[in-house]
Amino acid sequence: MTENENIAAGENEAVGTRSGFVALIGATNAGKSTLVNQLVGAKVSIVSHKVQTTRAIVRGIAIHDNAQIVFMDTPGIFKPRRRLDRAMVTSAWGGAKDADLIMLLIDSERGLRGDAEAILEGLKEVRQPKILALNKIDRVRPEDLLKLASAANEFVPFERTFMISATTGSGCGDLMDYLAKAVPEGPWYYPEDQISDLPMRQLAAEITREKLFLRLHQELPYSSHVETEKWEERKDGSVRIEQVIYVERDSQKKIALGKGGEAIKAISTASRKELSEILEQPVHLFLFVKVRENWGDDPERFREMGLEFPKG
Repeated sequence: MTENENIAAGENEAVGTRSGFVALIGATNAGKSTLVNQLVGAKVSIVSHKVQTTRAIVRGIAIHDNAQIVFMDTPGIFKPRRRLDRAMVTSAWGGAKDADLIMLLIDSERGLRGDAEAILEGLKEVRQPKILALNKIDRVRPEDLLKLASAANEFVPFERTFMISATTGSGCGDLMDYLAKAVPEGPWYYPEDQISDLPMRQLAAEITREKLFLRLHQELPYSSHVETEKWEERKDGSVRIEQVIYVERDSQKKIALGKGGEAIKAISTASRKELSEILEQPVHLFLFVKVRENWGDDPERFREMGLEFPKG
């Protein structure tokens, strides 16, 4: 094959590819992070019992047929009470407006109760094409699913409605088939083997934050934050990671440490195990707990989380 033929072949391949950004929005704990992980086929977003676990937009990248689909896992949309709440809701709507396509995820068990109806009202002002995904369908009767789909479509005329289970993957194949054809034609944005645009130091902090919430979600308040302070690649092929868990009061520090350090040891063990699997190398993880009063009002912390600091 001549050089010109090679160039032409490459151009044809580029023309045949598709790529685009799909924003997942929904109420808190609708299952957005679980769905992103399911569609990407790997852990890119943390999941816990705690509401509003996702704080900033996390992008998970999936390849399906000839399309690269970049999922934007946005913070849950809810009625904000604090500065951090306002920043997260603003981030979620901003992510939606920047996407090529919007997917609204609704918890079928909860239906339109709570924040879902307000989100549907907000979607009326968004110009992008929209699809609806009803999650947790294995827990709801088929006739109730149909009623829910009809009610949601009365608010907003969705291009398509999908019935899925983010946990089991049911219905996700049809969803991916649709998205692969719905994103625009064009070259891929990321290398084929990349599954997230989250820097590894930040992903490591997110994983530890997940383990913190899974262990202490009923005891530790929402106002805690994890930062990766040191990352050292060692000559033996292992990595040494130092992270700090920031809380707002001494009483919270005692909860995070646990009696005799039991809680922090369990969190460290769980996080280290998952990080070793992701990095495919031994991990030496050292966790420290520090009190930083009113960190939720510190602009620098917001920047580190990828959020815009709301004024006032």
